[in-house]
Amino acid sequence: MGGTDASELGARTKQFALRVIQFVGAFPRTKAADIIGGQLLRTGTSVAANYRSARKARSRRDFISKITIVEEEADESQCWLEMVIDSGINSSESAHDLHREATELTAMFTASGKTAKLNR
Repeated sequence: MGGTDASELGARTKQFALRVIQFVGAFPRTKAADIIGGQLLRTGTSVAANYRSARKARSRRDFISKITIVEEEADESQCWLEMVIDSGINSSESAHDLHREATELTAMFTASGKTAKLNR
């Protein structure tokens, strides 16, 4: 996966999840922030949990299925972060850093899934 080994990527996805938890925890208490924050919390933490599951896949087919879920969750996190930034809920440098990380993770998991499919 682009020179990043599985344990490094596992740590990176966990760190992303922890950063999302802290980030959402600082949101203002509005209906929109609560709803969008909940969605971001779900997808951001799901990236780490599902990547962990993919690393324990029992077969290449199982890995492909699970890594596709990780890719989708990273991409959805990217979308929710765009909503957070564009709506003005939080457009800090931290928000932009998390968006960049979600974008990079999405690209890595997309590439990983494509590689796994080619090597079936």
